[in-house]
Amino acid sequence: MTGTRIAALGHYQPARVLTNHDLAELVDTSDEWILSRVGIRTRHVAGPDEPVDELAAHAAGKALAAAGLTAGDVDLVLVATSTAIDRSPNTAARVAARLGMGSPATMDLNVVCAGFTHALATADHAVRAGAARRALVIGADKMTEITDWTDRTTCVLTGDGAGAAIVEATETDTGGIGPVLWGSVPEMGHAVRIEGTPPRFAQEGQSVYRWATQQLPALARQTCERSGIAPEELAGVVLHQANLRIIEPLAAKIGAVNAVVARDVVDSGNTSAASIPLALAKLVERGELPSGGMVLLFGFGGNLSYAGQVVRVP
Repeated sequence: MTGTRIAALGHYQPARVLTNHDLAELVDTSDEWILSRVGIRTRHVAGPDEPVDELAAHAAGKALAAAGLTAGDVDLVLVATSTAIDRSPNTAARVAARLGMGSPATMDLNVVCAGFTHALATADHAVRAGAARRALVIGADKMTEITDWTDRTTCVLTGDGAGAAIVEATETDTGGIGPVLWGSVPEMGHAVRIEGTPPRFAQEGQSVYRWATQQLPALARQTCERSGIAPEELAGVVLHQANLRIIEPLAAKIGAVNAVVARDVVDSGNTSAASIPLALAKLVERGELPSGGMVLLFGFGGNLSYAGQVVRVP
């Protein structure tokens, strides 16, 4: 075993859709105000009977089916989430139970919006090291459960959903999952917060915007360099779907002039750790990314953490 690849993807969103016009009935906002500032039109909202592990299990089931696998074929489950129901059992264990898995290793990673790319790197490392044969990597968040619906600066952003990937070993290192570039800015960790009882999401929007648009382009290009890929060779760019006004300038500065840029935030809002696998799975499902094409994934946000890698489309 000398390499890894993403064998298949899956995604899931709750049925209920909340529009900007719906939000205008809750807070002092409008469709025009939301579109001009964050570029979001709609978001999906899970009900009280739809916990985050259920969202994750739905996405995982679709990924397993797409790969032609059963739950017993997986021996490692990683769930990136910042909206876990309890401290224990963790979300990964709950997902494993829902899917009827045997005895996989199960763990949650809380790196907020950069969670999926951190989890993908962790799975890549585990499989390469021989600690796991096949991993199920999920990004899932129920952000609307931690949203202050009286705060118009944040309630317009959040949505719920999940995305999943199957990571498995390959006999040759074909560049299926490239080396990760990850890090953080600990002294600015307060810029994105989920605090209090009950927990509530809050952020310093301007600080996050400046950091993302000014500091992250160089880091994203470094991620490409680690994989030996020039930005203009990329088939796609899937950034954390935080805000269209962050995604578009950041994507432009990376220099991926031939790439399809994910803009799922318009229809899904900010789904935190779910945003990258959700957007990637949709692009693949719609045939907008060619099989075998190289795609830059780059997560960023809470803790002012970031992580990125270049992956090959299954």
